[in-house]
Amino acid sequence: MNYYNLKDRHEQVDFKTATIKGQGKEKGLFFPEVIPQFEKEFINNLSQFSNEEIAWRCMADFVGNEIPVEVLKKITAETIQFDIPLKKINDSISVLELFHGPTLAFKDVGAGFMSRCLSYFLQDENKKVTVLAATSGDTGGAVAHGFYKAPGIDVVILYPKNRVSKVQEKQLTALGENITALEVDGSFDDCQHLVKQAFADEEINHHILLTSANSINAARWLPQQIYYLLALKQWQQSEKEAPVICVPSGNFGNICAGLLAHFRGLPADHFIAACNENDVIPQYLKTQTLNIKPTVATLSNAMDVGNPSNFVRILELFDHQFNTLKNTVSGYSIDDKTTLETIAKVYTEYGYMLDPHAAVAYASLEEYLTLHPDKKGFILGTAHPVKFPDAVEKATKVEIKIPDSLGDLMSREKKTVEINSDFKELKRFLLDKN
Repeated sequence: MNYYNLKDRHEQVDFKTATIKGQGKEKGLFFPEVIPQFEKEFINNLSQFSNEEIAWRCMADFVGNEIPVEVLKKITAETIQFDIPLKKINDSISVLELFHGPTLAFKDVGAGFMSRCLSYFLQDENKKVTVLAATSGDTGGAVAHGFYKAPGIDVVILYPKNRVSKVQEKQLTALGENITALEVDGSFDDCQHLVKQAFADEEINHHILLTSANSINAARWLPQQIYYLLALKQWQQSEKEAPVICVPSGNFGNICAGLLAHFRGLPADHFIAACNENDVIPQYLKTQTLNIKPTVATLSNAMDVGNPSNFVRILELFDHQFNTLKNTVSGYSIDDKTTLETIAKVYTEYGYMLDPHAAVAYASLEEYLTLHPDKKGFILGTAHPVKFPDAVEKATKVEIKIPDSLGDLMSREKKTVEINSDFKELKRFLLDKN
């Protein structure tokens, strides 16, 4: 399998190169040259396959022969070594819980897969690699955990100051060792822009072997397809009709992975991009005008993205045909007031505790189902409520206890380097560090 640069189709690379480089010339994202199809027998009979077999089959075509079969099977099995249950909230709406991994967020899947692939590819390299990533909250923790103490790999994570929760910040800043957190005086979009500038800077790349662990990296983005298959496996046990799938969306890597799986043959009645007040894509789906805006800070901070990087992959997937995209994907924008009301309502009526991101998704799917009462669907529960205690406790009036697995981390000292959003500061830090 080769991957081409969405900004320069003449640049084509293999999976290994796409994983190590992260992005191509002119900050372009890599995209698979073909969309491999699932066999109908496989999709229709998922219950006959183990989760490990499903994960391996999902990723095999994208990796090809660049990782031996048995090694890839081990990587994919380790990637999903925690529960990913689909639970009913009510008769119409279920939730796919993606927060049972080590950092209590859905990004444990993508970061776990990518870190293992990168470690395999770099095992014979003499040059140290620096993983450079921006985070709006959960990516950083998953990346830090995935690469913690990995030999030959340094990790530098940029996050927006005062815009992540306390648990998220501890997961970014308290590990130490080969993990460095840069606290940026700015928004997530500022952090993401700095990372892209670093990848495009000739002097930095002459001295440092950089790679990215954001969903701009194909090896972070592609494995997110796996849990859509695992959701379908569970869905098929009680439902005959294809589900409406509602995804909390910020940088749009997660829903893009679901749409890719759909193009490969995963049944879905419709997709919903559930956004907070950062409504660039919902507005685009209404007007066909992509109007990039400054980021607005919200309770669902991991979705505070004004310029979603992965949307170009969605456009490519749909061959830039707006009507086809609009017929497949709807966009909703949910404000903080509705987010809190949804958390409170769902907890009171069904005894289920949503985090703010899942609440945005629930409110979006509920609104869609009022117009399509014959449909059923599921939302993606992308983070554990404990990561957002202020909002959840305000809405439910229930104190959330820190899980034992986070106890040690929360007691550690925060260690960061503060920088502003001037690229010169990041460049100086990276070159001095190396």
